[in-house]
Amino acid sequence: MVLCRRNGEPEVLFIERAERRGDPWSGHMAFPGGRVEQADPDARRAAERETFEEVGLDLSSAERLGRLDDLHGHRAPGVPELVISAFVYHLPGPSELVLNHEVREAFWFPIASLLDSERHVDYPAYQLDGLPYPGILVGDPERHVVWGLTYRFLEFFFEVIGRPLQAVRNAS
Repeated sequence: MVLCRRNGEPEVLFIERAERRGDPWSGHMAFPGGRVEQADPDARRAAERETFEEVGLDLSSAERLGRLDDLHGHRAPGVPELVISAFVYHLPGPSELVLNHEVREAFWFPIASLLDSERHVDYPAYQLDGLPYPGILVGDPERHVVWGLTYRFLEFFFEVIGRPLQAVRNAS
């Protein structure tokens, strides 16, 4: 999770994953990051490496604010159980983004707007069980809804700063 200030307001970086056959998270909204590789000393370094590879941001000099609780990913067919770690970084300002083939789109989004109850929607996760999941609209309603693991990390983040998403969701 990468944060910065733009026009005096805190913003967070989201990516829209590129569509790829066989990728269960294809097209989803997410934070930059990815899998730990054998050469990575730990999950934090993997997140930093993956962020640089996906969007061209070097987090080595960014302020590391902390780590959110780990989550266990859904077991998609053919995918081993995943433990997903999220680290929170702060950049002094937005940097130019250079997207690789894994990212369809990336953009900064105002954190305050994530707390706007009108942006809280039900997301029909057809690939899972068809039941609606809580989501936050951050752009095009057909493509840019944050839900699932990224939504859960946002829940952790807003709990830490004393603004629980559940209260916003109940108000919508």
